[in-house]
Amino acid sequence: MSKITILGIESSCDDTSAAVISDGILLSNVIASQAVHAEYGGVVPELASRAHQQNIVPVVDTALKRAGIDKHDLSAIAFTRGPGLLGSLLVGTSFAKGLSLGLRCPIVDVNHLHGHVLSHFIRRTAADRIPEYPFLCLLISGGNSQLILVRNYNDMKILGQTIDDAAGEAFDKCAKVMGLPYPGGPHIDRLAAEGNPAAFKFAKPHIPGLDYSFSGLKTSFLYTLRDALKLDPDFIEKNKADLAASLQKTIIDILLDKLDKAVKQTGVRAVAIGGGVSANSGVRDAVAQYCSRRGLDAFIPERMFTTDNAAMVAIAGYYKFLDKDFCRYDDVPYARVKV
Repeated sequence: MSKITILGIESSCDDTSAAVISDGILLSNVIASQAVHAEYGGVVPELASRAHQQNIVPVVDTALKRAGIDKHDLSAIAFTRGPGLLGSLLVGTSFAKGLSLGLRCPIVDVNHLHGHVLSHFIRRTAADRIPEYPFLCLLISGGNSQLILVRNYNDMKILGQTIDDAAGEAFDKCAKVMGLPYPGGPHIDRLAAEGNPAAFKFAKPHIPGLDYSFSGLKTSFLYTLRDALKLDPDFIEKNKADLAASLQKTIIDILLDKLDKAVKQTGVRAVAIGGGVSANSGVRDAVAQYCSRRGLDAFIPERMFTTDNAAMVAIAGYYKFLDKDFCRYDDVPYARVKV
């Protein structure tokens, strides 16, 4: 029986990535990041799509070469169809369709958020540990914060989600107020390791059910800094580490409060985290410790699989390929989450 080999393509935001998975085992994962956005304090969509156009051919070529795979041996091409920046998505979608037509192999469309959830099924060897269904996934990124009950690769139920800002936005926006470079999340993570998480108290939301809210925390943080700066212009500089640690602890407390409620409601015995914010050291440690206390299986992804990457697209495409769940050539990308 011939191997099932999937090329994954990811271009939803500002990282161009390509990966190759064969019979469920990762052979390569190449990512080209775009440093151009740092000076603007955020991703500029037009610059992102132009950079994708420059990067996608060499990135795909490198992924195939590192995997030792000829393009004619591909079983299918999986690509991120959405959500994301429409201009960026169009580059990956168009390339995938064109290559598919040239090679006469099928295409598989992947929901970016489903890819993050399924990143836990990326294996380097057949012996690597992967979750058993059902499990809970805390999906936390710059644009989304969701609690998802995962019953199967194609059966996911959103139990709760943010009603305003995502956790990643809270990190980045508060970091910007502190004068930290973009993206602010990693800088908060680094400073928090040196600070006192009990130094400052910030507002926590009281949202019913399993939904999240981070806008109140962001406002509370802003007002704390505004009032303190009136008394001491050097307040931020003197308290950077403590501010970062206190902010990080508050965000983690908000996330874990809802996660604990979801665990009790569903009775699941395994918890996974995914998305860019799952690279945060405090989040990773807190979830691991929570699962240890509750006797739950914890799945904490490698940091390289927390950010946008094509390995997660390839593994999601692999499972869809097994079910012959292919994409039509007239299917178009979508910028927002499809319900």
